[in-house]
Amino acid sequence: MSSFANRLSVNSEVQISTGDALLEGNLRIPQNARAMVIFVHGSGSGRHSARNKFVAKSLNDFGLGTLLFDLMTGEEELIDMRGGTLRFDIAFLTKRVLAATEWLQNEENTKDLSMGYFGASTGAAAALCAAGEQPGVISAVVSRGGRPDLAGKNNLKRVSCPTLFLVGSRDEAVIGFNQDAIKHMSVQKELRIIPGAGHLFEELGRLEIVSEFACRWFGLHLRK
Repeated sequence: MSSFANRLSVNSEVQISTGDALLEGNLRIPQNARAMVIFVHGSGSGRHSARNKFVAKSLNDFGLGTLLFDLMTGEEELIDMRGGTLRFDIAFLTKRVLAATEWLQNEENTKDLSMGYFGASTGAAAALCAAGEQPGVISAVVSRGGRPDLAGKNNLKRVSCPTLFLVGSRDEAVIGFNQDAIKHMSVQKELRIIPGAGHLFEELGRLEIVSEFACRWFGLHLRK
């Protein structure tokens, strides 16, 4: 891994080609960034998610670059709004995550940085599947209110990087999904229940707690 000293900051809108689609994204890299975190949003969300932007800003302030991108094109989002099928098509979402990861690996500003995933809701399942397909590429995963169960037992077993699961104490069903899912993972893993938080962590101060845990986890496990 080459030195990150003297790296210039980047704040730009980007387009990511997946072969069958062109996806919009926001790339932000603070000066002398130590690593990159790719955000994988949940169902019905996108790169403009206020919650993910809040966490991304915290990671940027911590010295980590971030990529927030839409997993679907505008046309695909319209299709999904009518049927709601694409947002739960984990294989489809995983391919998009892999394409975004490959794009970062080929970009001059990011190709020598280690990478992690921050997944939310159904996006957490896609992030875990993508991590499992790239041993040695993804160094850490954080899941916020995620549905790791949707990744499937075999894909969970393939994950080889440290993974942190954050779930609100009021999100009882999702707590159960996370507890069951992590039983199939043999890597370093941790489940944190955030007191007083619901599925979206909209309660006062709860998203700040998510950001703190994410910064700490990525700070520990993303290589410099």
